[in-house]
Amino acid sequence: MGVYANSGEGGQLMAWQDLIFLAGSLLSVGFLIPTIRDKEACIPWATSIPSVVIGLAYGCTFFTLGMTFSAFGAFAACTMWMLIVYLRGPNSSSMEELLAAIQKLQPVTSPDDVSQ
Repeated sequence: MGVYANSGEGGQLMAWQDLIFLAGSLLSVGFLIPTIRDKEACIPWATSIPSVVIGLAYGCTFFTLGMTFSAFGAFAACTMWMLIVYLRGPNSSSMEELLAAIQKLQPVTSPDDVSQ
């Protein structure tokens, strides 16, 4: 018994609450961008990993309720938290060193390259 807005073709209805949750999630994504860009940031896993789990739970819940926009927003926020875990977690500097080393590797094209 909520307020609905007609979404157009197919006669589907969309609850305005779906858009509110989407907006909140997208704001969260925007607020997390500076953390990802800050190479000095070190976010504890006690903060970031529960945020990933909560984002997944919210996304799945919204999806099963038919609130696809809210689910998209929750999954987007969850993805940002996953990036924070990977890039700005306590051991992220060693991960960045590993990625840099992998990028420096050259593919072996012939047996002669191996002996060099």
